Amino acid sequence: MKKLLLLFLVTVIGIVFIARLFYLQISTDSYKQKAVENAQKVIYDYPERGFIYDRDGELMVGNQVAYDIMVTPREVKEFDTLALCKLLKIDTTRLLNQLKKAKSWSTRKPSVIIPQLTQEEYAPVQEQLRKYKGFFVRRRSLRKYLVDHSASVLGYIREVNTSKIKKDPYYDLGDLAGKSGIELQYEDTLRGIKGKKIYRRDVYGRELESYENGKYDIETVAGSDLTVTLDNDLQAYGELLMKNKRGGIVAIQPKTGEILSLITAPNYDPSILMGRDRSKNINAILRDTIRLPDFNRALQAQYAPGSPFKVLNALVGLEEGVIRPNEKLRCNHGYDYGGRKPLGCHYHRSPLGMELGIAESCNSYFAQVYRRIIEKESSPTAGMNNWNKHISSFGLGDYLGYDLPVGRAGRIPDGEFYNNNYKFKWYAPTTISNAIGQGEVEATPIQLANMTAAIANRGYFYTPHIIKKINGNPITEENYTTKRYTTISPEHFEPVIEGMSEVYKSGTAKYSQIPGIEICGKTGTVENKMRIDGKTKQLTDHSVFIAFAPKDDPQIAIAVFVENGYWGSRYAAKIASLMIEKHIKGEITRTDLEQYLLTHSLEYEYAKPYSGEEFLINEAVDRGLITEENKHIYAPDNGLLK
Repeated sequence: MKKLLLLFLVTVIGIVFIARLFYLQISTDSYKQKAVENAQKVIYDYPERGFIYDRDGELMVGNQVAYDIMVTPREVKEFDTLALCKLLKIDTTRLLNQLKKAKSWSTRKPSVIIPQLTQEEYAPVQEQLRKYKGFFVRRRSLRKYLVDHSASVLGYIREVNTSKIKKDPYYDLGDLAGKSGIELQYEDTLRGIKGKKIYRRDVYGRELESYENGKYDIETVAGSDLTVTLDNDLQAYGELLMKNKRGGIVAIQPKTGEILSLITAPNYDPSILMGRDRSKNINAILRDTIRLPDFNRALQAQYAPGSPFKVLNALVGLEEGVIRPNEKLRCNHGYDYGGRKPLGCHYHRSPLGMELGIAESCNSYFAQVYRRIIEKESSPTAGMNNWNKHISSFGLGDYLGYDLPVGRAGRIPDGEFYNNNYKFKWYAPTTISNAIGQGEVEATPIQLANMTAAIANRGYFYTPHIIKKINGNPITEENYTTKRYTTISPEHFEPVIEGMSEVYKSGTAKYSQIPGIEICGKTGTVENKMRIDGKTKQLTDHSVFIAFAPKDDPQIAIAVFVENGYWGSRYAAKIASLMIEKHIKGEITRTDLEQYLLTHSLEYEYAKPYSGEEFLINEAVDRGLITEENKHIYAPDNGLLK
């Protein structure tokens, strides 16, 4: 028995040794790789990142020289820690933490100790750093912003993390890559190809000649330049108009789908995310949970579209044959149903046809049209599905497919949505709020701008996109050059467009007319409610506006959404009007209107936890939004909050 046990143990040990030898000599090349690394030195050459130009060739983002302080842990010799920290202007804790991080990553590969020193910061370090073995400088190209706007759309670059390195072997620790916006979406195009040179080393680690005459070297290739569809001047002007306001603006060229302007407010200067203070500034932006400057409202904010949505219901009504352009419907200061008025309406002429219904934004008119659309089919579910088909054809309830990395789908409900959400049987009047763009309908500003472009084109649109050229070559991607048709016949657009034209001539936006330019638009006042302490509170309404111009040769389609902006013509229509004039004329003639927007702020609205007859001033003080000394300014009886 003992002999068998001994034989068994000897056999097992032998198998283990053989398996280990097989693994080391045949299955793995890790030791061979380490030997190769000891005998070779790899030097990377970082390419210049591609430039970003606006549609007219104006440089928006270029490059500047920067310097990274690097370390190769295995080459570090004993050094004066305090002296090095003084030279680099960092504390000992940070230096030791960075060294520890570098060792855990790789003792042989270089790691960043301090990234992105400017030329001025690097100058005093240059001569002294050679005293510290294992430490060296890597010259690299860093972004230089020639604009102080468009941070959300341009994006920024940042050091890659270990997760990114594992997914893409192109990157090493300390490398930079696009983190948001265009920089992220077109990272592979902008980054170029990183060069690599391999040298032999002797037993003392000294660098010798090129390894195998450069057979395995890689040439550096600069990143490709991008020409974006944005109008630099229009972008800057839009952000100026949105100062001290929150919301989004999107302007599109209807004939091409090119995004002329994409603005989210509040925003920030993109240059603050470069240099030594970038981490501090990024963290400050991410921690701002009140203003949300990192949240792209133009692409990600889902709002009820309000009255601009009425024009779609008019188009669907015409397509389905449930209403004629000249057919007049009555309005008794609201829509009557079952002895009550679920939708009120302001005073205007009655009865009224489609053109006046759009110009005066009559809730009752569009409630009746919407009800006819839903009730035309055999059941509310079938009617809602048919309505959803038409509305969705304008790109609503969808991500649209534009070439930016963030977005939201919005929501256009169908029959299944209501079947799942209502326990009881529902009918067209149950969903009547959809008639005026409230209820369950939600859309992003870019979707509203695209919808407006489709109306301007009388029934089709191109997928919105931000890239115009790559290295001077126009984009030819089918996704951005193919017309996408709506389900509405072209002839039905004319009466709706006449109504939108009348909005400016005699309707809700008549005070925002531009001399010499015929604009078609639609104002909107979006009801804004919030659940607070278990109760629904009425907040200050949002201001929204859509428009295109000129009427017969559309050059721009625009959507403006201003949070807590009261009503459509108070802020959104004025902003849209000035943006249109800036784009078409190249200058502003109505300086009084411009001055109004530049001097009027909505910060007092955003300082309120909620608005209405009652609001919590003390909570605003506790959150640091207003001070104890000036809280009397926001008292409900002073008229400022009305």
